[in-house]
Amino acid sequence: MKGRLFYFLPLIFLVFNCKEKKLQREHTIDLFADERQEGQAYIMKPQECFEESDMVISSGNVKLLDQSSGRGKSIFIYRVTSGKVLKTTRDSIVNFPFQFLSDQKLMFQKDSASYIYLKKLEGYRFIAKEMKLKYQWLKAAPVYPAKQEN
Repeated sequence: MKGRLFYFLPLIFLVFNCKEKKLQREHTIDLFADERQEGQAYIMKPQECFEESDMVISSGNVKLLDQSSGRGKSIFIYRVTSGKVLKTTRDSIVNFPFQFLSDQKLMFQKDSASYIYLKKLEGYRFIAKEMKLKYQWLKAAPVYPAKQEN
């Protein structure tokens, strides 16, 4: 009798254990439901963009020079042919034309000037050397139109 009990005892524990796991899987609790904000990205204000940037340029002569998409992250390389330097923390002289990198496609208006907010390039070592890149677009900064000065 004791021998048979030792054979059936693990089966009894297994049956009760499976029932408890099924109950646990069916009842899920989301502790952070009220803190989740899906589909909302943070967009910086113009003053924040200006303060966070290493270089700010006002220009209407920005063209998409090259882009890569497919494997990995998409990158876009833009060329600024001329413009007015509003702020610089790294270079005292900015030589035009120059290129900068962005990880998002930027929508510049064709006939109007826009502010270009740039940070020091981080990473992209091989592309930077080949394309002579020093700056990248400030992340979370949208394209703001430049104000016309009278």
